[in-house]
Amino acid sequence: MSTPQVVVHRDKELMAQAAAARLITKVVDAQAARGTASVVLTGGRNGNALLAALAASPARDAVDWAHLDLWWGDERFEPDGDPERNVTQARAELLDAVPVDPSRVHAMPASDGPYAGADEAAEAYAAELAAAAGPEDRLRVPAFDVLMLGVGPDTHVASLFPEHPAVRESERTVVGVHGAPKPPPTRISLTLPAIRAAREVWLLAAGEDKASAVALALSSPGELQAPASGAYGRSRTLWLLDRTAAAKLPPQLYPPASS
Repeated sequence: MSTPQVVVHRDKELMAQAAAARLITKVVDAQAARGTASVVLTGGRNGNALLAALAASPARDAVDWAHLDLWWGDERFEPDGDPERNVTQARAELLDAVPVDPSRVHAMPASDGPYAGADEAAEAYAAELAAAAGPEDRLRVPAFDVLMLGVGPDTHVASLFPEHPAVRESERTVVGVHGAPKPPPTRISLTLPAIRAAREVWLLAAGEDKASAVALALSSPGELQAPASGAYGRSRTLWLLDRTAAAKLPPQLYPPASS
């Protein structure tokens, strides 16, 4: 478990640009060391803003897109191409503009795919993760270089909501989520054990509506009450915030980390 570090940016636009630059550096370094890199993407307004900033960055060409594996932390169990699906939004913001290898874009299954329901689709995604894991990797998932998560106003991350059954899962790496309090109610999500297998976990939050959630999650209330507090990386946990999202944090307890 790594101690959370907080980086506060002036506004959400600068946060997205800085996070995109940070991600490019991390991917390039991983590819230089091992030839490939593995990143877990997140949706939502902050995740999509980061992808748009990455697409607009001249430095994006430093990434070897053909040797980058892309995964997702959660997905809406809706038909392929649905505008609410995270992968649909990621294609629009970034993936259609860069030379990714389609076989390395690991989208979570859609509701009109071969699986009868979200539980079966979650099992299939867990099997895909296990197949990509190496013998040294934990919990039958790859050791993601960076796993990004948006933080909801209720402190949810991925599709792990406070007091919801999925946040209690301790064995499986991927689960079907039913009756989610945020529409649509049926989803697929990585579990906290799978999230914690990542080398680095980055939590993104911008906006006044996230300030209470950020303050609560960083006060260590426990993951059942605040799932974001249970999301951390093996070597690093970064909270990337704008000033409004950080407004309720006590600075003496969580000073900004070095950029």
